[in-house]
Amino acid sequence: MFEKVTLIGIGLIGSSLAHVMKREGLAKLIAVSTRSVETLKRAEEIGLGNIYELDAGKAVKDADLVIVCTPVGACESIAKTISPHLKEGAIITDVGSVKASVIAQMKPSLPGNVHLVPGHPIAGTEYSGPDAGFASLFEKRWCILTPDEMTDKGATEKLKLFWEKCGSEVEIMDAHHHDLVLAITSHLPHLIAYNIVGTADDLETDTRSEVIKFSASGFRDFTRIAASDPTMWRDVFIHNKEAVLETLGRFSEDLSSLQKAIRRGDGEHLFELFSRTRDIRKSIIEIGQDVEAPNFGRDDGEE
Repeated sequence: MFEKVTLIGIGLIGSSLAHVMKREGLAKLIAVSTRSVETLKRAEEIGLGNIYELDAGKAVKDADLVIVCTPVGACESIAKTISPHLKEGAIITDVGSVKASVIAQMKPSLPGNVHLVPGHPIAGTEYSGPDAGFASLFEKRWCILTPDEMTDKGATEKLKLFWEKCGSEVEIMDAHHHDLVLAITSHLPHLIAYNIVGTADDLETDTRSEVIKFSASGFRDFTRIAASDPTMWRDVFIHNKEAVLETLGRFSEDLSSLQKAIRRGDGEHLFELFSRTRDIRKSIIEIGQDVEAPNFGRDDGEE
C-alpha cells in the first residue's frame, strides 16, 4: 500500500505494526525512529524495519505514511520536529488513546499539504518495548479514526484500508466523542486498577504479603491492568482529564450509592445491580470482544 512507512516509537503497538506490515506486504520500506539508542539497537536486532534513525526528521523523509506510536504527551514535540521534512501528500496518524488533545497538539505544526488522520487501535497488552509486539495484535479488534471536517476523505479511506489489512475493524468517530467513550471503557478501569493495587500496597507489611500470596482472580486481573506502561497512562489522564473527571464523578456517585446499600443491607439493590452488570458481560461476549470460556480461558482451576 505504501512505498515507505515511518514508525516513530517502537513499543508494543509500533513493533506489532512492523510485524503485521511485513507479513501482509503493506510497505516496501519501514523506517523506525526512537530517541533511545538501546531501543533502536534492539529494534534493528529483531529486524523490525529497513531504516533506523534516532532523528525523527530524517526518518520521515519521503515517507508516505507516518505513524506516531509514542505516549500522547510527546505528539506536539514530534509534530514540530518532523514538519519541515514531510513529503507532500503524506498521511500522518497516531495510535494514542486520546484524540482531541492529539489534534490540538499536532495540527498547528503540520504543513497544509499533508493529511492528519488521528487513530486509535483498541488493542494492547500490559507489556511494552520492541520485543512485546506480534503480528496478530490487531486481528478482530476495533481501530477508531477521528478525522475532522477538513481532512481529505481519500487519506482517511486509505488509512482505513490499511488498518483493515492489519486485521482491524474500523470506525470513524468524532474526536471528543471518542475521548468520552474511552474514558469509561478504558481510562476509568485503568484508574481504578492503579488505585486498588496501590491501596493494597499501602497496607501493613504482613497483610500486604497475604494479599499477594492469596490473590484471587479479581485482584490478580487488576494487577495485570495496573502493570501497563506508566508513562503512557500518565499522559492519557493528563490529556483526557475533562472526560475522565466527568466519568469519575459519575462513578463516585454510583460508588456512594453502593456503599449506602451495603450499609443498609439492601440486598435487592445489590442483586439488581449485579444482574444488570452480568448482562453487560454477556453482551461483550456476544459481539465477539471476549470469549465465553470461564476465567478468561485460563486453565488453572481458579474461580
